[in-house]
Amino acid sequence: MPTTGQNAPIDVPRGLKGVIVTDTSIGDVRGTEGFYHYREFSAVELADSRGFEDVWHLMFHGTLPDAAERAAFTARTAALRHLPADVADALPVIARGSVLSGPLAGLRTALSLTGASAGFRPLYDIAPDRRRADALAACAVVPTLLTALYRLGQGLAPIEPRDDLPYAANYLYMLTGEEPDPVRARAIERYLISTVDHGFNASTFTARVIASTGADLAACLVGAIGALSGPLHGGAPSRALDTLDAIGSPDRIDGWLREHIEAGDRIMGFGHPVYRTEDPRSRMLKGIARGFGGDLVDFAVQVEARAEALLAELKPGRELHINVEFYAGVVMELCGLPREMFTPTFAAARVVGWSANILEQAEDSKIIRPSARYVGPPPPRPVAAA
Repeated sequence: MPTTGQNAPIDVPRGLKGVIVTDTSIGDVRGTEGFYHYREFSAVELADSRGFEDVWHLMFHGTLPDAAERAAFTARTAALRHLPADVADALPVIARGSVLSGPLAGLRTALSLTGASAGFRPLYDIAPDRRRADALAACAVVPTLLTALYRLGQGLAPIEPRDDLPYAANYLYMLTGEEPDPVRARAIERYLISTVDHGFNASTFTARVIASTGADLAACLVGAIGALSGPLHGGAPSRALDTLDAIGSPDRIDGWLREHIEAGDRIMGFGHPVYRTEDPRSRMLKGIARGFGGDLVDFAVQVEARAEALLAELKPGRELHINVEFYAGVVMELCGLPREMFTPTFAAARVVGWSANILEQAEDSKIIRPSARYVGPPPPRPVAAA
């Protein structure tokens, strides 16, 4: 491979680890410090002190809203939660088709249909105000789509959104049909805020790659959802709880963990590609879980302590700590969410971060087009006659 010249390829680490591909004003993750931020604000501090709509406004407009701006933004986004009639009519078919794969798989089809129904046009062809309007509409409708797909898959009728409830409370209401307990609604809201954005993770980067082609906003989001569906990205909260179930009791913790670590198995809920310290999201969620208390929380704390100790013993120098998925699963379980909705709930938050990144990428007219090193048989090989 040539190594000189203006357009010479550049070797980079596998998985693009540590490679800076663009500039962003949306946020960043400082892995060695255990800190991440949205715009200029600590994401955890925002989760502790602000509502979801405030953070949504920050991601889209670059500022935290004052009281009047909050009221206007909340009213505008609440009015966008309702599904077009043609999309609502199609959801039972989509839910039947995704009954085995779940609501997140159904969301790919439903969101694509929603974009077509709403007349989303290529980002390349529309002005910034229209792009933002499309993004607001998509973000507002995702919780409605997810909860409707889940309920239809359970043989239940979808619940119409309520314009008077905040984003997180409305999400829980549409899932259960009951207005949620304020403590649990706030716990889920803090979780949602903490997962809105997290640097150039796989799904965010996927969304930006598609946005760089000038495709419409729904196409960008559908690609991001596909990336999130992978168990190495957004599919881990329920798997972390499955690990607790598999261990079963305190007397089995060390034996189960040692066996699986020595076998080279991945322990879901531990380790992160960026953080070399405790994940700050998990620290916050652990505090929420401890506020609820109970046997599940006590058991999770015991497993966390022994897993970190055994990982340090058996994988020295790896710095493997709990990540967001470990206590996210515990909190969502305590708040009554079914496990098949854990990753969809992640998507209901991350759609805002994806959209902010899509809007930012749309301002850059350069398509993202890297290269690959060919390692197959040497060409050209004569083609044999048929």
